[in-house]
Amino acid sequence: MSSEPQTPVPQPNGTDLTPSSSLILPPTSEHSQPASSRTNKSSFGAESTMSLLVESLKDRMLFAVPKKGRLMEKTLELLAGADVKYNRAHRLDVALVQNHPIALVFLPAADIPRFVALGSVALGITGQDVIAESTHAEQITELLPLGYGKCSLQVQVPVSGPYQSVEELSGARVATSFEVLAGEFFSKVDEKAGKGKKTRVEYVGGSVEAACALGMADGIVDLVESGDTMRAAGLHAIHTLLTSEAVLITSRAPHPSLTPALAPLVPMLKSRFAGVLAAKRYVYASYNIRREQLPSALKITPGRRAPTVSPLEEDGWVAVSAMVERKAMAKTMDELERAGAEDVLIFAMDNCRVGV
Repeated sequence: MSSEPQTPVPQPNGTDLTPSSSLILPPTSEHSQPASSRTNKSSFGAESTMSLLVESLKDRMLFAVPKKGRLMEKTLELLAGADVKYNRAHRLDVALVQNHPIALVFLPAADIPRFVALGSVALGITGQDVIAESTHAEQITELLPLGYGKCSLQVQVPVSGPYQSVEELSGARVATSFEVLAGEFFSKVDEKAGKGKKTRVEYVGGSVEAACALGMADGIVDLVESGDTMRAAGLHAIHTLLTSEAVLITSRAPHPSLTPALAPLVPMLKSRFAGVLAAKRYVYASYNIRREQLPSALKITPGRRAPTVSPLEEDGWVAVSAMVERKAMAKTMDELERAGAEDVLIFAMDNCRVGV
């Protein structure tokens, strides 16, 4: 290969190109347009993804959902069960629902209470713990408990440590990621203890359970699900501040985007979510029994409201159907059999409507 320098090739527009240069696209009609007309367009003359997305959000209800973690996984399962279909582009935190005028906005769970309370979105799903920590609880209405993401916010101390009650911990050091709730709680404890010392609440963003072992705290305030992590760290609970689960929320003030056309979406989603949750919690039981044995059987299967009892063609026999809790399904079948029931059948439910 020749080592001689390459000579630039003169171009009509004054630009020099060497053989290794990138191809320069010819001018397009867009280049002759005023700058104001190209505000929302890329250098290739196409409208940007974001500008198209913003335009698509018009006439849609905004619904905030958690963007990561187990809360997100359970929420996506709930949306699928409620037949909310959407496509989410890679690395984009807004997704347009295909079969309803709804836009899903993926946000950190801790930010959702603020977005809902201030009217940025009409609906949201998040934990009761972050609602309380956000200080926006008074501006938020909880529409439906969702039964997942259950946990407890607890005061934890080392099992063999010198502090074994919240009164003893008063005036000491406490590490937490829930500064607001922990601060309010220990302010009351300090006042009641009357030691004249204020508990020092220090913020720790993650791995709070390690704070005591590292010597930076005498106790912690943190969320506990199973408690395995705390026990592994040599901690145990001495007080529970609150219990929490995921909830469907909206603002107490009507959201400006909820036009008469969009407002029915809120009760529709609430009803669908309640149906999905009920279908997971209950199964449908059906059996035949002699009428004289019916009273004892109905005590076993009272149903959510009341069982359905229908006469059979054979005199003295009735058919009974009722919803029973899935976790007690086997026990219920055993008890029905002992009560004289026959042809006991259990059916799983994909979905239902239970009234909320």
